[in-house]
Amino acid sequence: MTDAQIRAALRPVRCFLLDMDGTFYLGDRLIDGSLEFLDALEKTGRTARFLTNNSSKSASVYARKLERMGVKEKYRDVITSGHAAAGYILSRFPGGRGYLLGNPMLREELEGMGLCFTDENPDYVLVAFDTTLDYAKMCKVCDFIREGRPYIATHPDFNCPTETGFIPDMGAIMAFIEASTGRKADIILGKPHRGIVDEALARTGFGLEEMAMVGDRLYTDVATGVNHGMKGILVLSGEATMEDVAVSEVKPHLIFNRLSDMIPYLD
Repeated sequence: MTDAQIRAALRPVRCFLLDMDGTFYLGDRLIDGSLEFLDALEKTGRTARFLTNNSSKSASVYARKLERMGVKEKYRDVITSGHAAAGYILSRFPGGRGYLLGNPMLREELEGMGLCFTDENPDYVLVAFDTTLDYAKMCKVCDFIREGRPYIATHPDFNCPTETGFIPDMGAIMAFIEASTGRKADIILGKPHRGIVDEALARTGFGLEEMAMVGDRLYTDVATGVNHGMKGILVLSGEATMEDVAVSEVKPHLIFNRLSDMIPYLD
């Protein structure tokens, strides 16, 4: 692709939805040029929102981390798969009470958004990335799902990256539930599914043709863009490699080594 073609592809994009770990930072370290990329967006009349599948933390935790890294307040409105789940539940189960498999900080955030939770006779089950998971919780959530309660999941990632490797994520929890109950989630809200895209549209006010999803994973980040009418942009600063691109069914519209490599093409 020529420089002119890259500029033409980026020109309609007014809002970049940015994955976080592996895209903007690695662990607690900023990827070189990330802050400069945000400055370039501001200078060219564009904006960005951070989008994460990780539902083990509240958005305020991510916002504080971004603040420590020097990110301006206007870019610290983080959209999570938990937010997408809340939006779906509030529209689908108004006034309902659910059973939450999730961390206390997620429960507090979702209750602040208007959700109500119970340990008895729930109207639905919401499964999130619960790092306080124990066997008693797994038995309880499987009981409700086996009974046929509507089963909502925040996101599909099998593993969560850490600075020392990977830890089991939502996909592993859902695999446990499926093995026990024979049921898959009725709906998954996080990347690459539509729920988190709808949340981003509602929060930003932009249309799909004005947005790009940027991330380091082909099957979540890039697929979110490609499958839902946005630009899907891969950065090679995290998980995916060019070898992965060659064998993947998901093909990015654009590929850069890191976010700041886009700066010369923003006009």
